[in-house]
Amino acid sequence: MTVMEAKGRDLSRLKVAWVGDGNNMAQSWIQAAAKIGFPLYLACPKGYEPDDEILSRARSEASFPIEVMEDPVAAAEDADVINTDVWASMGQEEEAEERKKVFMPFQVNEALLKHAKPDCIVLHCLPAHRGEEITEEVLEGPHSVAWDQAENKMHIHKAVLEWAMRLRD
Repeated sequence: MTVMEAKGRDLSRLKVAWVGDGNNMAQSWIQAAAKIGFPLYLACPKGYEPDDEILSRARSEASFPIEVMEDPVAAAEDADVINTDVWASMGQEEEAEERKKVFMPFQVNEALLKHAKPDCIVLHCLPAHRGEEITEEVLEGPHSVAWDQAENKMHIHKAVLEWAMRLRD
């Protein structure tokens, strides 16, 4: 929804990049790329790639490329949208220090944004660890739509809750 608000409804013309862990959020973007139809380029450190089964299924359904690579610059090159998420999700707290070392080259920062399109937007599902997966200047900068994304997520959650409650009637 946030991407459509910022970039228009035709997502097929956009290059969407994911930079970071191949976690549940990355896997949701993979499924969305297959169902909605847009090119998706994921940059994940070796050993932290998305689930093979989800990736294979999505690729078999997709009409646009869904690529996984280890180079965040290649993923971000000419991107219209750059996504990221925390490096250590709930339940991975004991891995946090090791993950910081592995993921630091995958930080969404001004240097990475220089490779994207000048009007690129940056997404983060929040909460963010400023200075880790995303820098303060990017999260609070003109490319960030993370706050719009958070608001939209709230409205979507309310709509899903209302839909689910109507199933009982």
